[in-house]
Amino acid sequence: MTKDLNYNDDDSGENMVHALRVTFREEAYELVAELESALLELEKDPDNMEQIGRAFRAMHTIKGSGGTCEFRELVAFTHELETIFDRVRSGKVKATHEIINLTLRACDQIKSLFDRYYQGGSCDEAKTASILASFRALAPGAGTRGKATPASAGEGTTQHVTYRIRFRPSAEVFVRGTDPINLLNELRELGMCEAVAQTDDVPYLEDIDPRRCYTHWDMILTTSRGVDAIQDVFIFLRDGSELNVDIIDEDGRLEDEKSYKRLAEILVERGDLTTDELQGVLKSKKLIGELLVEAGAVTPGHVESALVEQRHVRDLRAQRQGDDATSSIRVSTDKLDNLVNLVGELVTVQARLSQTALAAGIPSLHSIAEEVERLTASLRDNTMNIRMLPIGTMFSKFKRLVRDLSSELDKEIELKTDGAETELDKTVIERLGDPLLHLIRNSIDHGIEQPKDRVADGKPLSGTVHLSAKHSGAHVLVQIRDDGKGLDPAVVRAKAVEKGLISADAKLTEKELFSLIFAPGFSTAKKVTGLSGRGVGMDVVKRAIDSLRGSIELSSQKGSGTTITLKLPLTLAIIEGLLVKIGAESFIMPLSLVEECVELTHKDIQTANGRDLAHVRGKLVPFIRLREQFMIDGERPSIEQIVIVSIDEQRTGFVVDRVIGGHQTVIKNLGSVYKDLGGISGATILGDGAMALILDLPRLTAMAEREEAGKNC
Repeated sequence: MTKDLNYNDDDSGENMVHALRVTFREEAYELVAELESALLELEKDPDNMEQIGRAFRAMHTIKGSGGTCEFRELVAFTHELETIFDRVRSGKVKATHEIINLTLRACDQIKSLFDRYYQGGSCDEAKTASILASFRALAPGAGTRGKATPASAGEGTTQHVTYRIRFRPSAEVFVRGTDPINLLNELRELGMCEAVAQTDDVPYLEDIDPRRCYTHWDMILTTSRGVDAIQDVFIFLRDGSELNVDIIDEDGRLEDEKSYKRLAEILVERGDLTTDELQGVLKSKKLIGELLVEAGAVTPGHVESALVEQRHVRDLRAQRQGDDATSSIRVSTDKLDNLVNLVGELVTVQARLSQTALAAGIPSLHSIAEEVERLTASLRDNTMNIRMLPIGTMFSKFKRLVRDLSSELDKEIELKTDGAETELDKTVIERLGDPLLHLIRNSIDHGIEQPKDRVADGKPLSGTVHLSAKHSGAHVLVQIRDDGKGLDPAVVRAKAVEKGLISADAKLTEKELFSLIFAPGFSTAKKVTGLSGRGVGMDVVKRAIDSLRGSIELSSQKGSGTTITLKLPLTLAIIEGLLVKIGAESFIMPLSLVEECVELTHKDIQTANGRDLAHVRGKLVPFIRLREQFMIDGERPSIEQIVIVSIDEQRTGFVVDRVIGGHQTVIKNLGSVYKDLGGISGATILGDGAMALILDLPRLTAMAEREEAGKNC
């Protein structure tokens, strides 16, 4: 049996190393994804220094954290890779297509090493040596084992460096025909700059000589241009002027956290304050800046300048590291799932409390029940939000897929994404990965044409696959759209007839015809390849989306492309439902689908002449009798209720005996025995301990349509 973690350390710190490795596990794969994403962006713009720096930082973090976890082979490999890539960062080697290809191979090898450490997988060690040898061939002299060092600040460094600049111009600077303000404006063009004028030497008005300059400036500048560019701004004022330039922050190299030096530290470091003067004023409880000014140790201008520096660097570090990064913690999925289950149980107990309070008729108990209901709803919403992740975390994984398949199929394809910030339940995102993988592969293989065919049809040489997500009520719509050749209805019909799915004379709408693509074994591929033609894929997608209580819809136009839309619930754990009764049985309808409830009387039934149609606001709405659908015995009440729902922009009614009201529904699976039960997606426990079935309204509608079609045949 393979151990979950593969390590052979037998020293006294073995338990600590094991704990570090467990902690690092999730971050490890995130860093690999970050490295891959940076490389794919770099491939589009090889001169983008931001992406080069992003890739280098990912490598550096993998190496550093891997060293802490004593992953020796990983550290050795990543160190060589980092050393080589540092030459790219310093501009000594171009980020060519070959370099990026090799680095992506190295990224895959790092992932294989992590798989071996964490999952007991295999890793080809010869591949490691081959990758490094290929790198050295492309970048001669890059294979040194020495520590990679950053480019110096004076030779066009690519990282952003923050400088402290003190500029004291000569008193005769105006006489020489120079305006210092123009120099400050030129300095601002190099990057983010803040300046504080020091005016302590300005005399009284009657003593001012307008030909003399009495002011000097303290400046904080963040730039990637290097110290030489700063020196060049003041090149003509070196004689008689004072210019001091010091590095105070270097793209994260000089920092451990977002905080920065204290005010007194900055003043002492600048030479505006001595240590003895500082100690002399620390006995009071006033703010340090006020104390120093009152003691005459520094001027207000010096304090203001130091405060500007402090704020500038703190803001810079906060932006670089991100506030969210320091205010978040990692929690295992098991703990999160357990929390959701506990909240679900609490929701059930809260429903029992509310029902008991209502039956008891005690005002004070009813008030407590309402407060518990409010707090439970808030806790439920917050717990659900904890599980929500931006869907972009999954979108980024498909960029590499599109790149590799494009190369394999000799096609030029670009993946565009939209709505990456749309949030979805973590479980839904995890289970959505494989269906989306199938759909994108199909778009690339079946949809996008070869470049010569696209040009012949008047299309751009490069094809596009557009992946987007957006919220729609209590659902998220995920759409995969390509600008390929689209589907030919005649070909789809012919294949469906061949497979025996429809008769040759069957009359189907285009939507119904395209829905046959999701039938098991259906494929329009003319030959079997590594990607398609085996008759599997789309039916798997359909089953996966159904298991998520979602729906899938396909539309296509021959010659223009295909669009597949997935409609998914925000969460699989707790939903807002509408509780209804049929006889003694209780059912839950997802409230997100419900539009309104209306009465159905015997007079309405007579007016419809026996047809299952109701007049609702001047329009006919077909309805389904759930009593008959589930074969529930008993007399119907004289006045029934129709719950009007909207499914795929079509309104359908469901007839029930009574509508009880809204209900916070904790979804429970029915188990494998009932997994194929038509029209039921789960169950929940009511406040009185009874069970209520959760209705799958789209499937119930489809079942009713098939039954109606069978009657008319």
